[in-house]
Amino acid sequence: MTGSPQLVVHRDKELMAQAAAARLLTKIVDAQTARGSASVVLTGGRNGNGLLAALAASPARDAIDWSRLDLWWGDERFLPEGDPDRNVTQAREALLDAVPLDPARVHAMPASDGAYGSDADAAAEAYAAELAAAARPENHARVPSFDVLLLGVGPDTHVASLFPEHPGVRETERMVIGVHGAPKPPPTRISLTLPAIRAAREVWLLAAGEDKAKAAAIALSGAGEIQAPAAGAYGRARTLWLLDSAAASQLPRELYPAATS
Repeated sequence: MTGSPQLVVHRDKELMAQAAAARLLTKIVDAQTARGSASVVLTGGRNGNGLLAALAASPARDAIDWSRLDLWWGDERFLPEGDPDRNVTQAREALLDAVPLDPARVHAMPASDGAYGSDADAAAEAYAAELAAAARPENHARVPSFDVLLLGVGPDTHVASLFPEHPGVRETERMVIGVHGAPKPPPTRISLTLPAIRAAREVWLLAAGEDKAKAAAIALSGAGEIQAPAAGAYGRARTLWLLDSAAASQLPRELYPAATS
């Protein structure tokens, strides 16, 4: 882990979404300027979708060369293609359908009615192979060195589909796993593992709302990753927690400056 997590606290979830979108836009443009392309891992949930909607509404969104952006997902609900509960379906509605992405660079996780049928483990292996094919020799794992990997933090401290005490959070070898018996519906999912998450240059954890306050406090208090998966999510260069004041309400004040907006 590179240094301690950085915390940025915004007054409310709307400002947090707008500021996070502006921050992501800048990071993508900088990566494209430096290396020609950028790679981002998206997250679902209300905070992840709120960020995408804010980016869609930003007048600066055209600063991004959308044709030179690779999009991946941290996890997915193993449901049929187009299901409204799939993260990729929600992402398309929030942003992706409104910008000129290269379809070949939008790497959705397999659906339950796709080539692997109802076999979530085979679907996970296929996604791991797709990630490995995109990795370069200089990358630190069998996945690309993502510029930014976004994660929503659940009220139970889960990130992606890695839940406290669940087998997936203990995985140390595989980059992608099928998740069975998840404690929140749907029970079957596909998820990146902590080793894949930690290959990212930067990991940004999003938490807004009073229901996330306890999770943020636990994850940032030195808890172990088995009990609090969010505590085990960090980037090689930077780990950034983006919170609203409600989600930060149980944190020691010395951890962060006053709300920034």
